[in-house]
Amino acid sequence: MSDEYVDPSGNTEAFRAFQTSPQPVADQPSRLPLIIGVAVAVAIVVAIALWLVF
Repeated sequence: MSDEYVDPSGNTEAFRAFQTSPQPVADQPSRLPLIIGVAVAVAIVVAIALWLVF
């Protein structure tokens, strides 16, 4: 049974290619829930301020 995984340290050329390959960029988490939360908080503060004034 052959092993399909090729160890990059098996030869120098493969290891150098493995070492210099760019790292995958991690996905940034969505900021939408934060924006919605801040908007709701601002709306609540404005509503309370208007209720206290009138």
